[in-house]
Amino acid sequence: MAKLTEQGVLAQLKKVEDPEIHYNIVDLGLVYGVRIDGGMVVVDMTLTSPTCPVGPFIISEVESTVRKLPGVAGVTVNIVWEPLWSPERMSDEARVALGV
Repeated sequence: MAKLTEQGVLAQLKKVEDPEIHYNIVDLGLVYGVRIDGGMVVVDMTLTSPTCPVGPFIISEVESTVRKLPGVAGVTVNIVWEPLWSPERMSDEARVALGV
């Protein structure tokens, strides 16, 4: 069985798209960090705004997508607001694709 790694979790999270922006949450800069303790995965992330109407959907998608990785026993998603998200957090690829 492959070892559960931060890079593996981030690769899996690239499958999760913000349904309003239509781009993955990793390249949008919404994922601030991933921690792994045994089979427990903690994802620290934010949303584009505190009133994001699709926030609950994105959180649910993160949880279910990470759970598909071998060796995951549980997933916790922490929504953080420090630092606030801004377009500067986006990858160069996302900026080009979205015209930012």
